[in-house]
Amino acid sequence: MCPSTRRRSIALILMSSVLTALGIYLSPNRKPNTSNSASFNHSAPISTHSEGSTSSTKPETFIELRERRAVTQPASDIFVVSGLVGLETGFKSLIELMGEHGIAFYNSSILRLSQGPNGLIAQDDVVILKINSQWDERGGTNTDLIKEVINMVVSHPDGFVGEVVVADNGQAQYGSTGHGGSLTYERNNAEDHKQSCQRVVDSFSTSFKVSTWLWDNITSNKVDEYSEGDMEDGYVLDSEINPNTKIRVSYPKFKTKYGTYISFRKGIWHNDLKSYSNNLKVINIPVLKTHSSYGVTACVKHYMGVASDKLTSRNEGRAHSSIGYGGMGTQMVQSRMPTLNVLDALWVNAIPRNGPSSSYEDATRRGVVAVCRDPVALDYWASKYILKQVAERLGFKDVSSIDPDVVDSGFGKWLRLSMHEIERAGYVTTCDEGRVNVHIKTK
Repeated sequence: MCPSTRRRSIALILMSSVLTALGIYLSPNRKPNTSNSASFNHSAPISTHSEGSTSSTKPETFIELRERRAVTQPASDIFVVSGLVGLETGFKSLIELMGEHGIAFYNSSILRLSQGPNGLIAQDDVVILKINSQWDERGGTNTDLIKEVINMVVSHPDGFVGEVVVADNGQAQYGSTGHGGSLTYERNNAEDHKQSCQRVVDSFSTSFKVSTWLWDNITSNKVDEYSEGDMEDGYVLDSEINPNTKIRVSYPKFKTKYGTYISFRKGIWHNDLKSYSNNLKVINIPVLKTHSSYGVTACVKHYMGVASDKLTSRNEGRAHSSIGYGGMGTQMVQSRMPTLNVLDALWVNAIPRNGPSSSYEDATRRGVVAVCRDPVALDYWASKYILKQVAERLGFKDVSSIDPDVVDSGFGKWLRLSMHEIERAGYVTTCDEGRVNVHIKTK
């Protein structure tokens, strides 16, 4: 055994001993310590879904998740599948759960459980899957989840004739490589660690129009819109800085491998008609984890991978510096709001201020995927009832940096500032648990 492998083995043995004392098990065959289960104080009516089990197919942490019903309208709906293991990512179950509560995933003239005239995704839509590509191991979006989301999109009951683009801007800086994002990592967040995002996409590309785009490659190239006669790939930069959130909004515009011209803000450009169509949808798929500077990174902060940090830092109104002022809320509403947020909490890095990178060793299996149209409500709920609870189970005493109810600074403050931006644009969004429905299915 080489010295580095020996050191890692010793560290894992020591960590296993500590986690066992806390009721968390690295071995799936160990029994949970149900006497150490977390308790929650909800003000609204609730029912309980417990994940404690002696089954070898249950996640490593055993924390209750509870359904709840909103007491005030308008309300945001969060849909959760828990108890996921192995290759299970739960997205199909989430689509069914949404349908049971009146939200159809598929837009179709035929009315069924998961489809209808008000459905989210049409058969001819161009769908951007916004993922996290900046980090390898558990820091990037789970590629098994990416695979299932693609599969469900192209399985449209009316026959999918649109296009799927898996994309991100790792900013061509920082990240696991020191040079930004990658779609071809050797060490990935997946059951098969070698399963890269590009490998997933390639498995679909012979049957459907599915491709990737790493916006790092155009993040420093300032361009104008197609309607202004500029057909070059690059980033469009707003002329003014938002006075409230200090951000100069920027967004990508690019041609896919299938010849489709996409403006993230304006939609699909048809050069023959000299006009845009709005059949562009964004599915936002972040990883739930802690962040060294901003406390938590999930749905809202994930839009940092839409903006260009390089262009905005050179022209004032830097995107990354605006996060604490609510800048990602501005970025969302002024570029394009996600059609659906899909939060990857299969593995979470709950070590306070340890992210946004996440090694295999730092991550805890949580076995949860949740979706919501409201990115703020989902971030609030997931940080409070997943990330914070796991951190406490790991023995961390100071979890204020990931507590959404700490409102005078940090994550809780900037999440609400982002919420105000989204709310001003007319969207339903909330940090009020009395305005949230939580629907849970346990595998």
